[in-house]
Amino acid sequence: MPFGAGSGVCGAVLPDERTVVVDSKRMLDFRVDEDAPVVHAGAGVLGLTLEERLAKQGYTAGHFPSSIVCSTVGGWVAARGAGQCSSRYGKIEDMVAGLDCVLGTGDFVRMRRRRSGPDLVPLMTGSEGTLGFITQVTLRLHPAPRARRFLSYSCTSIESGFDILRTLMQAGLRPEVARLYDPIDSVLLSQSSDAKKSPKNTSSSVGHLFGIAARRALAHPRWLQRTIEALEGNLLGGATLLLIFEGEAAEANQDAERAALVCARASARSLGEGPARRWLAHRYGVSFRQSSSFRLGAFTDTMEVAAPWSKLEAVYEGVRRALSEHALVMAHLSHAYPDGCGLYFTFAALGAQAGDGPARYDAAWRAGLGAALAAGANLSHHHGVGRSKALRLAAELGQGTELLNRLRRAWDPESMFNPGALEAPFAVLPSVPRDQRPAFTVDATSRLAEVDARLSLGAVEALLSRHGLTLALTGEVDWSRSVAAWLAAGFPGAKDVWADPVSARVAGFEASAGGVQARVRSAPRRATGPDLMALFAGAQGAVGEVERATLVVTERGAAEPRLEPFRWDRDPPLAAAEARAFALARRALGAS
Repeated sequence: MPFGAGSGVCGAVLPDERTVVVDSKRMLDFRVDEDAPVVHAGAGVLGLTLEERLAKQGYTAGHFPSSIVCSTVGGWVAARGAGQCSSRYGKIEDMVAGLDCVLGTGDFVRMRRRRSGPDLVPLMTGSEGTLGFITQVTLRLHPAPRARRFLSYSCTSIESGFDILRTLMQAGLRPEVARLYDPIDSVLLSQSSDAKKSPKNTSSSVGHLFGIAARRALAHPRWLQRTIEALEGNLLGGATLLLIFEGEAAEANQDAERAALVCARASARSLGEGPARRWLAHRYGVSFRQSSSFRLGAFTDTMEVAAPWSKLEAVYEGVRRALSEHALVMAHLSHAYPDGCGLYFTFAALGAQAGDGPARYDAAWRAGLGAALAAGANLSHHHGVGRSKALRLAAELGQGTELLNRLRRAWDPESMFNPGALEAPFAVLPSVPRDQRPAFTVDATSRLAEVDARLSLGAVEALLSRHGLTLALTGEVDWSRSVAAWLAAGFPGAKDVWADPVSARVAGFEASAGGVQARVRSAPRRATGPDLMALFAGAQGAVGEVERATLVVTERGAAEPRLEPFRWDRDPPLAAAEARAFALARRALGAS
């Protein structure tokens, strides 16, 4: 069992008497290549150590999870995690330029990201200790920011905050931090980030009363939730939005001014710099504030999912309604993208004193996650699957779970690495035959287009133009090529993924390989095992073919995000070890 620093929360690490735990924390390689720039870091380098050493050389990787003091580079990649700055730098999968690993076959493989050829890196990223052992990671670097601008707002409602975030991201702005707290979480934010407020302050007084009520009423979460919801927008106030822009001083100032205009048009009330500055000063403190709840005999946990913008409100309301039957629930958004956003729910209830803690806890998870999936969210944005969510994995991937099982048999034929994690039962989900479904549908709010992959690029572009949208392809594009062939060729003409790591190309897809029909639901980002798109994108049809794809599109004439140079080979030659690993996977997946 590969082990980093133990900060995972989904049961991915569960050794028994047969298990040999291999601690990675002596894998401490650290070398910066300033030409690209990238850092080659051992899997056991702790996150905070990595950033402190990079800062001394004028760089940042841009990955700042709340667990940065107790998580490793290898763990980040294995879990497919996200940091607090994902709306500027992307998730960890958007940062990994390459990695070294030892597969269950005993083969050492140095994997490199590539555009038009087998790209195995996304298959190890998110593997959660299965498939093999990650020993070193190559991460893309950025110049350390020279300036920051802080903005804080009170939004009229959480839904107004959704619209502000969506507008910012689709306008090409990339805030270092973008966090939106619902009214309940806003009260806790104000209490935890500003202990020096006067007791006479209304928000402080409300927060104090809220804390007393919470301690007395956690045993009756439904009553408490309904009471608090009745106060939202009046005594409790609205939702709180925190924005931080960084970079060169002129860049940060310009982006902050553009964001301020968007907030003003949405009637958001400025709170000044203070709340955002206080959040940054205590950015890692939330993980250390749960012990008081445990001392009360309560449980507390978090559930994070992601969804397209058009489904976000339904997910928020549905999960809050379902969870509130079992626990007090609050939410915030902290990972925004052009096509959607992550939602982070925190829930708590008394259980130990009533003697039904485990039962209530399990019921809360079943209800909340079921409501999220039913409303159109995915299974996980960045915490992963492990064992705790494995039974739901088919809802996210369809028969793609069988592709994961076959990949595992190819690279770890003896099931040596972390048995029990990411193991999901095979499931056949109901579906409508391909020819009975519309060939093209558009979600203009989320900037998504679901297309039959037999359509030509020209046909898709013409249909998008009716909605003021575009694929934004450049250069010599073969517009007669089918979407399936375009994906298999590695998206020729599409924007370089390194130019804007926050914007994805495909949000979801359906594909066939070896008699298996994978169906990956649409989401801006996910942490639900390896990225199965890597079996098809750029693979020239060697494994299978994409049949439907939900493409991320842009508004015609939309402003482009500010780009940073990255001097890295987009198509390195396929090394012999990579070719062998790909051949093993191809045979196991049943490719002809």
